[in-house]
Amino acid sequence: MNGSIANEIPVKEKEVGMASHNRPGLARRLARRVRSLAFLALLLALWQYASTSLLDETTRTLLPPPTQVLRAAWELIASGDLFRHTIDSLRREFMAFVFALVAVPLGIAISWWKPVEEQLDPVMELLRPIPPLAWIPLSILWFGIGDTQNEFIIFLGIFFPILLNTIAGVKGVETNLIRAARCLGATEWKVLRRVVFRAALPQIMTGVRIGLGVGWMALVAAELVGATSGLGFLINDARTVLRTDYIIVGMATIGLVGLLIDTLLRQLMQVVLPWSKAHSR
Repeated sequence: MNGSIANEIPVKEKEVGMASHNRPGLARRLARRVRSLAFLALLLALWQYASTSLLDETTRTLLPPPTQVLRAAWELIASGDLFRHTIDSLRREFMAFVFALVAVPLGIAISWWKPVEEQLDPVMELLRPIPPLAWIPLSILWFGIGDTQNEFIIFLGIFFPILLNTIAGVKGVETNLIRAARCLGATEWKVLRRVVFRAALPQIMTGVRIGLGVGWMALVAAELVGATSGLGFLINDARTVLRTDYIIVGMATIGLVGLLIDTLLRQLMQVVLPWSKAHSR
């Protein structure tokens, strides 16, 4: 019994030592996080001071202080409007993203088969430089004002980054890997599925990150002129009644949701692609 007690004492001391060792590390990480927010806090303080002390009442309507923006945010949250508009925007983004995933097999086909590249590359290079926003007038004429029109604009914003990154990823696959797979008897389909696609996946996921960001920006612009709900609609509707605090709340929500989407994607890439450094970019 004495021997077992003696054996437990070093283990407990080791656990205590590890806990005391981890505590400073946690404190340092927390301190770094607080320091990283220092500039943001300074900007908010300057904004509050300028809006309340330097601007007259008329000008303050155009740039309300952060405290007023927080009250407006609470109003929109309490009424459920902010949640409803955010969900509508996210739903459109998701639907457009599902359709835009066709860029992955299309990009593989363009980069793998020369005849496909010869036929499709000129068309894609002609359409790619056209901004998604330039399609808004035509999309309203084609689809009217509503979800389909918004999703079409978002689709254009997401599609081309995924397509270009897929093409770059496939063309960047090491030739030796493909030759080795063929020497081992792999069929063309197995080479594409088990070698080429997996090797290009980090680049494809990078294209997804870029595409979702571009699509999110295009979504808000589309909703400004062609929607009856969504964060873009919320901002435009607030403009008509001169509620700049609501406008700023909508803008802040767009930024926070975009940051959340990108963070979730980076976490997913760490799980799906542990061998790649693409998630750290």
